Amino acid sequence: MSLVCAIAVLISAARAAAMALPGRPRPWLDHLLRRTAATLGWAAGAVYALGLAGVAWSEGEVGDGADSTPAPACREGFAPETIEGLTHHRASYLPLRFDCVREDGSVYVSDPHLMSVNWTWAALALTAVLLFLGMHYRTAVRARRAAVR
Repeated sequence: MSLVCAIAVLISAARAAAMALPGRPRPWLDHLLRRTAATLGWAAGAVYALGLAGVAWSEGEVGDGADSTPAPACREGFAPETIEGLTHHRASYLPLRFDCVREDGSVYVSDPHLMSVNWTWAALALTAVLLFLGMHYRTAVRARRAAVR
């Protein structure tokens, strides 16, 4: 999924960049908005797919052979006092999270980079939606102006 999204990003970005070349289609601003929205939408999908793969990988390591419980993602790279009393984990796919839970109920995040992945894909998706809505708003305004004339 990530590879498909990455290829689609490259294709969409090339199509958006082609708007700067001579012979571009008319009305060029509508095409540019549509192509930029597609690029950002595919980029949001690619970023989310990478984060999803990270959470799924961490989830898949649990119960997979000796020394796999509690989750290796909750134990590896942490100080001994941090993982003391670790009992289980909680995975979430929206938003992307992989939390480690101790006996006393306190929680720590296994991968703090997932928060930036969440913000990145959400910002890309929101920008794509806003561009898409702006394109339709621009078309509606142009249609109203033509009806008035």
